[in-house]
Amino acid sequence: MVTIDSTLDEIMQLDFASREILLEILQKRQMEARRNEMAKNAKQSLKDYHAGKATPLTADEAIRKLKAL
Repeated sequence: MVTIDSTLDEIMQLDFASREILLEILQKRQMEARRNEMAKNAKQSLKDYHAGKATPLTADEAIRKLKAL
């Protein structure tokens, strides 16, 4: 079974430059995954809005709702 700890042990066996490259790759993949998730959520929100399942809010209403989180 692969665990985070065993993966980290393997990564630490790489040289410094390779670890730096790996870190960059992971960061870029995380950013891309987050962008994809945001796009998916936005598409669903538009779909819900057009289906009448969501209603628009004023800026003040949106801020109040966000502060309540």
